[in-house]
Amino acid sequence: MVNPWVALEPGADPAQRAGAIRRAHEAFTTGEAGDPGRGRRPGRSVPSVRAVVADSWRRSARARVSPDGTAPVELSDDDLDACRAEHPLARVMPLFRDLMGTFAMDGEHLLAVCDAQGRLLWVEGHTAARRRADRMNFVPGAAWSESAVGTNAPGTAVAVDRPVQVFAAEHFNRTVHTWTCAAAPVHDPHSGRLLGAVDITGGNRLAHPHSLAFVQAVARAAESQLALLGPPPAASPAAAPAAELRALGLDEAVFTAGGRTLRLSRRHSELVVLLACHPEGMTGDELLVALYEDERTTPVTLRAELSRLRRALGDGLLRSRPYRLTAPVTSDFDTVLRHLAGGAPAAAVSAYRGPLLPSSRAPAVLRLRGRVDGQLRAALLARRDPELLGAWTGSPWGAEDLEAWAALAAVLPQGSPRAPLVLQRVRELDAEQSGFPVR
Repeated sequence: MVNPWVALEPGADPAQRAGAIRRAHEAFTTGEAGDPGRGRRPGRSVPSVRAVVADSWRRSARARVSPDGTAPVELSDDDLDACRAEHPLARVMPLFRDLMGTFAMDGEHLLAVCDAQGRLLWVEGHTAARRRADRMNFVPGAAWSESAVGTNAPGTAVAVDRPVQVFAAEHFNRTVHTWTCAAAPVHDPHSGRLLGAVDITGGNRLAHPHSLAFVQAVARAAESQLALLGPPPAASPAAAPAAELRALGLDEAVFTAGGRTLRLSRRHSELVVLLACHPEGMTGDELLVALYEDERTTPVTLRAELSRLRRALGDGLLRSRPYRLTAPVTSDFDTVLRHLAGGAPAAAVSAYRGPLLPSSRAPAVLRLRGRVDGQLRAALLARRDPELLGAWTGSPWGAEDLEAWAALAAVLPQGSPRAPLVLQRVRELDAEQSGFPVR
């Protein structure tokens, strides 16, 4: 099976592939495949381009990114120094340099690390490569999120929360078409929160599955190192959690802060979930792409929702530029992820109350819901504990999970009175999913 996150399938000719992608890019950005900048919808299919790239191009177009623009530098020297000092990934920069520094120097590549907003905090590596990168503002302090410069490995990795490789003209910005990059997201092992991404950037020699596997292994090593180091010390007593958010199994989240408990509307629930996941804040463009499936939704609509949310929360809990919650938030979905990261699936099952905002179709909520459910389910299947599997299959969200029912049947003690019922359920689900009747 071809890995959709790798740029070139085995045996592909890089030059031929680059040409096909370049033609698709030209068609998309000039409106032949649909360009919202010209009053048309993005193309429903983009020929010759991987689905992950086509989806990213559409998000870039919806954010009104120019394919000929330049990455803005958002952090000045003083601000950059402060962000580096405070950022959790500063603790693993020595590890990144040990694992990737020689590779970057020998291959004339660059090692880059960005925060969860896609802002580059560190860019290091071969001198000639750095000079070339300077010309397109691939420099510390620059914004390389999808909403700033379009499709690129670090920006797309934090947008979709997956390791990804981006080759040649798959980049939305034309100035990056001579580069190839691979990046993997890095999470806080204690809370599961996205911290940023680690990236390797260079020439088209990086268009190989090994480069993506390499950077993914480095990201996992960083998460292991952060787990060993433990949580950073709290800055002050004021850093204690001041707000709570319940969103598992609820279409309308419940938010508690300052002694007040609010049941949020569905759209406000999505907004608060996303802002709780991004305490550093999100720009309007990032929220627009994260929330709305309909690319015709305008920034005016989003600002109106945020204005209503600000009034509902009260007490200065929502700030702008970027949009962020002023109170630290603990959430029920974060609790589940934290238990899983700590190797406590029983506690995770106990804390789980159902899918995150189950009726939401917001793209970023869908990804987060899939991550929570996927990690919990994977932990249960790996643990093979009959009680935990029984709790999962006995719930509304696990009742149709054939793999979990089969795992439960395999681990039940011999002679268990539950075994016949479990085996019958396995047969029923297998028949339903295969299209054959139960005999």
